[in-house]
Amino acid sequence: MRRFAIIGGSGLDRLGALQISARHAVVTAYGAPSATLCEGLFAGSPVFFLPRHGETHALPPHRINYRANIAALRQAGVTDILAVTAVGGISAAAAPGAIVVPEQIIDYTSGREHTLYDGVNATLEHVDFSQPYTERLRRLLLDQPDHGAVVDTGVYGATQGPRLESAAEVKRMAQDGCTIVGMTGMPEAALAREAGLAYATVSLVVNWAAGVGGEATISMDDIYRHLEVGMAAVLQRVGRAITAGLSQPDPA
Repeated sequence: MRRFAIIGGSGLDRLGALQISARHAVVTAYGAPSATLCEGLFAGSPVFFLPRHGETHALPPHRINYRANIAALRQAGVTDILAVTAVGGISAAAAPGAIVVPEQIIDYTSGREHTLYDGVNATLEHVDFSQPYTERLRRLLLDQPDHGAVVDTGVYGATQGPRLESAAEVKRMAQDGCTIVGMTGMPEAALAREAGLAYATVSLVVNWAAGVGGEATISMDDIYRHLEVGMAAVLQRVGRAITAGLSQPDPA
C-alpha cells in the first residue's frame, strides 16, 4: 500500500488544508527531524506532512537535518514523497510564477550530511542515481490538469545558501544546463533514494535568478508575492497527484 508524504519548503511551513488526525514526534538514528510529523487528510487523501525548514521557518538550508527527515518518514511507513520547493528561474521557460517538475539535478552544496551510509550501521551501498527523480511520481505531478502551464522537464541546481547566488554563479549554472536554482534539493533527493523511497519535486519559480531577468537586484517583496499567488496552484496539483497515485496499483 502506498503512503504519501509532502515535504514543504519556503511558503509551505504549514499545510492549512490538511485535516490533522495525529502528530508524531519521531526519533531517528540521525537525530530529530525538522518538525513533528503531521498525519491527516489533504484533498481527501491520507498523507503525512513535514515542513522542511521547521514550523517557524527557522532552519536555514545548510542546517536542515535531511537524514533525520527522510529517516522519520520511512519509519512512519511512507513510500512516496512529493517535495515542494521555491526556486529561482534560470532558463527562459522558468519565469517567475512557473511550475517546474525537474527530471535532473546538479549538486553544488558542500559540508552537508549527505548519506545514510556513513559507517554507523556498518553497511555500505552504492545506489544508482542516474535518474534522481522517480518517473512514476513525476508523471503523477505532470498529468494533473489545472489552470496553469507546467514545465515538464529541467535541471535543478542545488546551492548551499542561505544567501542567494551571484550573477556569475548563475551564469556558470546556466552553462552547466541548470533550468532552476534552489537550496534544498540535495541531499534530500539522494537520501530518499538510499532509503528506498519514491521521490519527486515540484518547484514554484518565485524570482529570476541573479543576472537573468534584467533586474540589477532581486526583490524579496516579489518573491513573497509569487509565493503567495503560486503556492495554491502547486498544492492543487500535489493534491490531485496524491489522489491519482492512491488509486493506481502498487508498483511492482
